[in-house]
Amino acid sequence: MIRVGVFGAGGRMGATVCRAVTDAPDMELVAAVDPGAAGTAPGDVQLSAGADQLEAAGAEVAVDFTVLDAARENLRWCAEHGVHAVVGTTGFREAELAEVGELFERSRANAIIAPNFAVGAVLMMRFAEIAAPFFETAEIIELHHDRKADAPSGTAARTAQRMAAASKDWAEDPTTTVIAEGARGGAIEGIPIHSVRMRGMVAHQEVLLGTEGQTLAIRHDSYDRASFMPGVLLAVKQVFSRPGLTVGLDSLLGL
Repeated sequence: MIRVGVFGAGGRMGATVCRAVTDAPDMELVAAVDPGAAGTAPGDVQLSAGADQLEAAGAEVAVDFTVLDAARENLRWCAEHGVHAVVGTTGFREAELAEVGELFERSRANAIIAPNFAVGAVLMMRFAEIAAPFFETAEIIELHHDRKADAPSGTAARTAQRMAAASKDWAEDPTTTVIAEGARGGAIEGIPIHSVRMRGMVAHQEVLLGTEGQTLAIRHDSYDRASFMPGVLLAVKQVFSRPGLTVGLDSLLGL
């Protein structure tokens, strides 16, 4: 039985993780941490304001769905206390990931950070990476709920980086006149990304690629936060055998 604690347990994603862990036959929810919430998490675990609850409860793995500043501190705490970390909080820059990697190389614990835990989204990124060398133009549209703080999403940024690594041959933007500032979105590695924030949505992304006489659209939609849970539970199970830091679910899925 894997003993699991959850950072951000009072949020929508954190609460969903708590329920998924409670329902899993090989896991036990032993700690639920959220400084801004009070009450009881699933499994009759009291919400706590600090990480000390994880240590007192003997948590082996901590799942983090918080905000970037909190996730940085939570990762440092996990590395120092030998608790494996599974992180879905987005916004980490490459330099920060390198620092996290060094932290966990020195720790007896391991970490998995993924911009998206939906298996379909991981496949979407992989398909876009495979398609990139066959097209000269590409743009990404990502759409999320209206409470998402960062833009573009971690998934969109990671998709652009992987596509750019797969192909450097992208046509220049033909736009010479911009009527509304930002109309062409923001570019990562030369690939424009457009961020939509709208009530009623959860997490959606479409990758559009074009070449002479044809286009390709690759789209993934998460309509419910339950779509992320199989990936989260997979990471909780596999983090024990993944030394240091693992970024993304690709290697866990054999991609």
